[in-house]
Amino acid sequence: MGRWQTVTTIESPVRAEIIKGVLEQHGIMAMVVNKKESVYHIHGHYEILVPRDHALQAANIIKNEITF
Repeated sequence: MGRWQTVTTIESPVRAEIIKGVLEQHGIMAMVVNKKESVYHIHGHYEILVPRDHALQAANIIKNEITF
């Protein structure tokens, strides 16, 4: 995944999917990667990745348009 870059991490899978959806509405492909440990799902997070050439635009959208 050398062409993808993490733009944010979040604890909630629902919020991760919301961020992904907002980015996709702006024409930015995004994927959610589950970094939670596999047994109890207590430790870890979800990473939102976008193509490297859209990372700055995606970070600005997340910062300015998404509030929880």
